[in-house]
Amino acid sequence: MSIDKTAIRNAATVIVIRDRMTNPSILMGQRGAKAAFMPNKFVFPGGAVDPADAHVPLAAGLPPQCAARIQEDADAALAHAIPVAAVRELWEETGLILGAQGTWDGEVPDDWKTYAATGHVPHASALQFVFRALTPPGRPRRFDARFFLLDADAVASDPDNFDAACDELSHLQWVPLSDARRFDMPFITEVVLAEVEARARELEPPESVPYFKNNDEESLFLRLRGHATPYAGKD
Repeated sequence: MSIDKTAIRNAATVIVIRDRMTNPSILMGQRGAKAAFMPNKFVFPGGAVDPADAHVPLAAGLPPQCAARIQEDADAALAHAIPVAAVRELWEETGLILGAQGTWDGEVPDDWKTYAATGHVPHASALQFVFRALTPPGRPRRFDARFFLLDADAVASDPDNFDAACDELSHLQWVPLSDARRFDMPFITEVVLAEVEARARELEPPESVPYFKNNDEESLFLRLRGHATPYAGKD
């Protein structure tokens, strides 16, 4: 079945951070010149949720506070699939493994065969839900993206080894937070970057999650607060 590329797709993005207490840096790569969405831009690894992601088991789920916020506006299958997609996209685009050593029960989905061959099963307990953004109308692709902050110490593989990465992102590199803005990046990545800078040395999940919501009527900057309904305006 073909995918309707005009529809809004759910997506997951992972912001990997290292040396956060001393000289924090984040992992970024450059999208290809021929990419339909954000060509040539430097971005964080991530991508759309696949239908099969809802059926991939996690050795451990999101932290409870993060899971509760995801579940505010997602059914059970989607709430499970989003962090699964984050683990998968991190592996596909960077070759980094977020998971625990173990073997898979049953048949391994095609998209996960190379990951499973490393001897790991995916887990999401180290992911912190820190941002949500809906792509504005009129773009060639639209995504409802959830952004997750991940400490590099939680990665099960060498954080400097990108040999297993696919070719979707080039020039994968650790970028000091202080230098990140010199790269050509999408506007929303700059907005998320500001949130990461504010949270670089915070180890606990945020009290509230920014939501940059763009629809046909207006653009709103909301905040997701636990089990509360998002509201517009500043703190």
